[in-house]
Amino acid sequence: MSISRRTVLLSALASGAVLGTGSPAVAGTAAASPVGDVVGKITVGYQGWFACTGDGAPINSWWHYSRDASRAPSPDNTTLVSWPDTREYTRTYPTAYPQLGDGRPATLFSSWDQQTVDTHFRWMREYGCDTAALQRFNPFGAEGPTRDGMAQKVRQAAESYGRKFYIMYDVTDWTSMQSQIKDDWTSKMKAHTASGAYARQNGKPVVCIWGFGFSDPGRPFEPAPCRDVVDWFKAQGCYVIGGVPTHWRTGTDDSRPGFLDVYRSFDMISPWMVGRISNTGGADQFLRDLNQPDLADCAAHGIDYQPCVIPGDLQSGHRAHGDLMWRQFYNLTGIGVQGFYISMFDEFNEGNQIAKTAETSAGVPSGSGIRALDEDGTACSSDYYLRLTADGGRMLKGQLALTPVRPTPPLSGTDPPPPPTGDLALRRPSTASGHTQTYGPGNAVDGNTDTYWESTNNAFPQWIQVDLGAAQPVRRLVLNLPPSAAWGSRTQTLAVTGSVDGTNFSPLAGSAGRVFDPATGNSTTIVLPAAVSARYVRIQFTANTGWPAGQLSGFSVYATP
Repeated sequence: MSISRRTVLLSALASGAVLGTGSPAVAGTAAASPVGDVVGKITVGYQGWFACTGDGAPINSWWHYSRDASRAPSPDNTTLVSWPDTREYTRTYPTAYPQLGDGRPATLFSSWDQQTVDTHFRWMREYGCDTAALQRFNPFGAEGPTRDGMAQKVRQAAESYGRKFYIMYDVTDWTSMQSQIKDDWTSKMKAHTASGAYARQNGKPVVCIWGFGFSDPGRPFEPAPCRDVVDWFKAQGCYVIGGVPTHWRTGTDDSRPGFLDVYRSFDMISPWMVGRISNTGGADQFLRDLNQPDLADCAAHGIDYQPCVIPGDLQSGHRAHGDLMWRQFYNLTGIGVQGFYISMFDEFNEGNQIAKTAETSAGVPSGSGIRALDEDGTACSSDYYLRLTADGGRMLKGQLALTPVRPTPPLSGTDPPPPPTGDLALRRPSTASGHTQTYGPGNAVDGNTDTYWESTNNAFPQWIQVDLGAAQPVRRLVLNLPPSAAWGSRTQTLAVTGSVDGTNFSPLAGSAGRVFDPATGNSTTIVLPAAVSARYVRIQFTANTGWPAGQLSGFSVYATP
């Protein structure tokens, strides 16, 4: 008697092996279907739901950018929790946010612009994203015409960049869903299946329905109408994916009971994951308690299994510079899942996007509190999560050996190295326009705040300068006076200049009064809008309310904010 691949998988799952905590023995793939446009592939959820006033979209508003969509997004009127890297978009729209940390205006892209969609699908091609699931909410309301237009734009981009796409209906708040979803497919969306870019699995056009069975008021449908919709699409010759609750199999927590028959009527099951885990330990627990038994149940019923992989909520600090996402790729590839659904490609208003994102505070609006990709201290290129997805896809397809160690460096080979850390001025050669008695400029860079430099008295302007040894990125300066209370509060008027050759100096920070107060450590910090390359950094003094000279006990220079 021959042993099927499915039998091998079920035996492996029954053994209770958990990949995240030991050496994996890869289970045999138990696909109910052969490789197609979703089985064996990387699918990314694509919202395409951002618009800007004046972009030409029928909705004519800041769609999904602002809480009050009639007004431009601002710190007090926004839905954004991550900021896109907009450098590759040819057209962007001004917001009411402050300028970015590097001084650029804070502008945003519109999904309505074909160039935006083309850019996204070009990235999909470059980073191994095979198929895009275009989200489609109730199209019979005010946003319907814009949704219709987005479907055409996605089709055009998929055709141009050799990607596949399919329609993913989200039934949230869709009161007349049972009849209208059929109408929409027949009268509008089915026409897109004529495109060679429309995804097919087992020779059938792919449709996903997301939201049946969730235990929340936004999706109150009973099992019977849901089963009717699934059966109807299958009768239309479609391969139907179910975007189902996390706990679909047990009918608990986020899943209402009584839906198991509906879930098992799908050709593929893809359980929701956003917000469910926040670290690698959670990924391992999900593997043991949900992914393995989910896969076994699907295998036993001839259903393909496409788990959701999340990069993690950037704003909440869940990403761990890629470790969370890679653990999911490793765990799920090891048990032989049929494909991955990445949540999401472009969801900047939930912080789960993999599309290019601001790398540092230089790329986000000043004072906004929005975290950049280096939020945990690791410098990451803006395309890092796209590159991570590409490697996860290669591992799924057997083009990269199964490995628990993330092979994707946070910075690509073409990126500049990460900025140096620590005080770049510490114990570096220093000079000054002059000094009094033994209070020479070396005292300001010796690491001891009790020693200090004092310029020639009664002869402003005066300056002190440090040589960093080579051109370095300069972003932040910390200036100190001795912390003793004997050094009463004073304001020194000073400016910062920089030079790469020691001769030609350019302004880095304009002249301003800087307060030194022993009650707050007798320290002042100057943060530049963006890092500036300089070897020589000079502080020029023109006034001091506490003494007729320039004075510093600490002169520190840093490459990071």
